[in-house]
Amino acid sequence: MLGDLFSAQKLGEMILSIPAVVWAITFHEFCHGYAAKRLGDPTAEREGRLSLNPLDHFDPVGALCLLFFHFGWAKPVPIDTRYFRHPKRDIVIVSIAGAAGNVLTAFVCAQLFKFFPSLFSSWAAQEFILIMIFVNLGLAAFNLIPIPPLDGSRVLYVFLPPSLLNFYYSLERFGMLVIIALIALGVLPYIMNPIMSVLFHLLLL
Repeated sequence: MLGDLFSAQKLGEMILSIPAVVWAITFHEFCHGYAAKRLGDPTAEREGRLSLNPLDHFDPVGALCLLFFHFGWAKPVPIDTRYFRHPKRDIVIVSIAGAAGNVLTAFVCAQLFKFFPSLFSSWAAQEFILIMIFVNLGLAAFNLIPIPPLDGSRVLYVFLPPSLLNFYYSLERFGMLVIIALIALGVLPYIMNPIMSVLFHLLLL
């Protein structure tokens, strides 16, 4: 009986996670494209990626990772830095825009939870808003890790001395292998959990 209840709860959490994952990856990529457009790059819009349609950004492996592990990725929005008038500054803005969108989502959800508790009196509603917060914070924290090709690496490119740039660029082809190794070794949660914990408690202040 207890096992059946536990299984039903896990199934319910999985079902509630699906819309949270869909929103997180969609809004993340939309924010990249929107920031790039505001800075003069029309590439994402021209290729149909300045969109809130999840199918335009869907990456099956990244979505499954986000669903099961609360960190993952979407199909990257195309960016052409030749359109930027201030390339170093603009690359940083576009790179952090996705994570900023996820943090904004988590903040809005936290405020709803804080100021309108009656909306979340049921288990499903409370579980859903908490999943929305953690999935979005997880996606933000994961993407800010400075391992190519994650967003954090784009920010690091700007600050690296020229002597290290070529070496760092060369790591990009191995980036996903590094990420997979960190996941397999169980290291990644130790990197992300402290960041997520701090952000979560700040959001609920």
